[in-house]
Amino acid sequence: MINDPYIFGQIAAANALSDVVAMGGVPKTALNIVAFPANGDIAVLEAILKGGADKVAEAGAVLCGGHSIADDTIKYGLSVTGIVHPSKILYNNRCNIGDIIVLTKPLGVGILASAYNAGCVSDESFAAAVESMCRLNQHAFNIAQKYNPSSATDVTGFGFLGHLNEMVNDGYSIVVNSQNVGYLDEARKLAADGRITGGGKRNRAFLANKVQFANVDAAVQEILFDPQTSGGLLLGVGAGDAEKLTDELCSAGISTSVVAEVVVRRENNVYVV
Repeated sequence: MINDPYIFGQIAAANALSDVVAMGGVPKTALNIVAFPANGDIAVLEAILKGGADKVAEAGAVLCGGHSIADDTIKYGLSVTGIVHPSKILYNNRCNIGDIIVLTKPLGVGILASAYNAGCVSDESFAAAVESMCRLNQHAFNIAQKYNPSSATDVTGFGFLGHLNEMVNDGYSIVVNSQNVGYLDEARKLAADGRITGGGKRNRAFLANKVQFANVDAAVQEILFDPQTSGGLLLGVGAGDAEKLTDELCSAGISTSVVAEVVVRRENNVYVV
């Protein structure tokens, strides 16, 4: 996705740290996991590790070593450990009927990254995607926790609808207002032009019997299925707190949209209107 090794390291670290944050935890330690060619340019590896280390430090955690193997394909990630009080663990499917679902980053990074590599995206739009992927979800969660979210998850490879589907249980369904979902500039045009990803196609196939659409533009559907790297949080909050939460997030410069409502159980898990 990213040719700049320092930014590559930042995004990988932000993506890994997010898993702890999405459960209400505070990241404390991280271990590097890296695969790198035996004869590769060591300056590239140094830049990747520097990017990851800077994001770990931004999260207030400590990088304490790691593991490396020789591999012709560069791979980098982190094993992150955090802490949370047992009574404050956030699960991804404990919403209450009437809750509002808030999304804390715009969608479309998978579509934009794929199209950028094909030379079909402006530098400005791709830069916005990179900025979004580099941003820690910890900043949004630090604000959201004041409003006692009932459930949370981060949006990554299963896409917006895949992770929203994980927020459903047998007691309720979720209805999405597709017009409220934020997405990056050029993502809709690219999707309309057929610039979609293989991951998006797999997500659509997996969710075929779980998601129902009503009068939703085909390009918007593709954005909702698009796999995200270091995507935002999906947060379930009480209806009375949703507007206050979004106002505070937006005031902090965090792109936020009110995307869905938790309703009494229907036949399907997710309805997109």
